[in-house]
Amino acid sequence: MSFDRLFSPLEALDAWLADLLIGAPIVVSLGIAFVLGLRHASDPDHLVAVTSLVAADDGDVRDAARLGAWWGLGHAATLLAIGLPMIALKSQLPAWLERGAEAGIGLIILVLAVRVLAKWLRGDYTVGPHHHHGEPDRHRHVRHGASHEHHHGRTPRQAFAIGTLHGLAGTGAVVVLLVAALPDRLEAAAALALFAPMSVVSMAACTSAFAWVLTRPLVEPLYRRLLIPGLAAFGLVFGIWYAGFT
Repeated sequence: MSFDRLFSPLEALDAWLADLLIGAPIVVSLGIAFVLGLRHASDPDHLVAVTSLVAADDGDVRDAARLGAWWGLGHAATLLAIGLPMIALKSQLPAWLERGAEAGIGLIILVLAVRVLAKWLRGDYTVGPHHHHGEPDRHRHVRHGASHEHHHGRTPRQAFAIGTLHGLAGTGAVVVLLVAALPDRLEAAAALALFAPMSVVSMAACTSAFAWVLTRPLVEPLYRRLLIPGLAAFGLVFGIWYAGFT
């Protein structure tokens, strides 16, 4: 099974935007880089990883936005830390390094999918995030205060680490795209500097929208009973494919 078709429309959109970059004035180029950055976070591998992370931790909209932002910060940090020297030297990442990062991402997606499925099988998703077997939320926070703090302290670091790895896997392609369209190093660096933070905004928006839709009163029961195991199953298959095991 191949998921290449999921990437093809987005790759075509990126190619079209990159064509617009060629010969464009610097202000227009930066505007296109802005749009590219906003779109970049919607790659299927990005969304599968982060939505699985959100589902695994059963966060609300604010939690989801925070996780998405931390993912974006990790991604942006790698883009800038590796991409700017690559632009300056007009070099490329070794293929083995990018492929290794992609395999690592696939493994992370697998782990997240297994985590979501395990929580669902234990029945952790049978109640909403604000009630615990009919117990008011304020009691839940008192009784489980330590685990609640642990939840908020640990998950953002996970999201940041996942974003960092995604940045490593994707930096080469982004830099090649920008350098091909903007051969002037200063313009390419400026475009990357604008592109990178837009992935933070984009992923925060994607994850908060995901959480908002799935926690609507009409959708949430279906989400908890059917969509969560469906997402987990999809993540398992996608992770196996992305890691190169098929």
